[in-house]
Amino acid sequence: MKKTLTALALALSAAPALAEYPEKPVEVVVGYSAGGGTDVMARTVAQFLEKELGDGASVVVKNIPGAGGQIGFTEVAEAAPNGYTLGTFNLPAALALTKDRAADYDVDSFTYLANFVDDPNTITVAAASPFQTLGELIDAAKTDPGAITLGLSSLGGNDHFAANMMAQASGVEFTLVPFKGASNARTAIMGGHVAAGTMTLGQTSGFPDELRVLAVLADARSPFRPDVPTAKELGFDVQMSSLRGIVAPAGMDDATVEKLRAALAAVNENPEFQAMMEEQGNPIAFMAGEDFAAAASEQDGVAAQIWEEHPWK
Repeated sequence: MKKTLTALALALSAAPALAEYPEKPVEVVVGYSAGGGTDVMARTVAQFLEKELGDGASVVVKNIPGAGGQIGFTEVAEAAPNGYTLGTFNLPAALALTKDRAADYDVDSFTYLANFVDDPNTITVAAASPFQTLGELIDAAKTDPGAITLGLSSLGGNDHFAANMMAQASGVEFTLVPFKGASNARTAIMGGHVAAGTMTLGQTSGFPDELRVLAVLADARSPFRPDVPTAKELGFDVQMSSLRGIVAPAGMDDATVEKLRAALAAVNENPEFQAMMEEQGNPIAFMAGEDFAAAASEQDGVAAQIWEEHPWK
């Protein structure tokens, strides 16, 4: 019996120990080109996540742009759920893509780890615009239905949804003018080529002499622009924004999920991280786990309803 126990002890001691996650680099897939807002957020999170995972962990950002982010979102959804492939996730854009085309993922294809950014949409005009308030813009749209042009970065995203929701809440008809990207839409607004536009508050920062923000589409005023009223204050209960967070494939084991969520929560609490995000103009609105998943489900419903009522393709 003693020999048997000794042999068993030797066998157990000789067995390789289970590696502690992470034992190799963790990739964060970004479905957009390097240098954009989502990419900047991902790289900021990655450098702090390395420290929180500890023991020489490596977190690398991998850009896979194309199809409005769909290629990157698909890459994450189809990856092995082992914690080594994470990805940025943009709402409502990521799920809007599943409404107007065939997609290999849906709202249930991901493990929702943590959301970091909630950048509210705005109603914005050129600084030289005759419209000083949102009320004046709405009154003009009521007087001449369709005459007020509203510039957007694209169709099928937060700008497009914000425009539809604003039109419905105010009972007016805008003529929507989509552009190829936020910078092109912003240029058109500044140049007076459209009467107004909707873009995120972060996309208006840095242009105080060129743009006038009439309203923020959020439930409270932004600390970045406390002087700008919310649409709700002005009588229009409209909220729309661009959420940016980190997800993983569905089906990941609980231990890895909890380790990642805890590490990402610690990243969010880091004062240095918060200072960097503020400097970038990224409004932090941290959500983790079920709260993030619930936000995704809600945005999926918004996208489905707008697609049904106002299909954009």
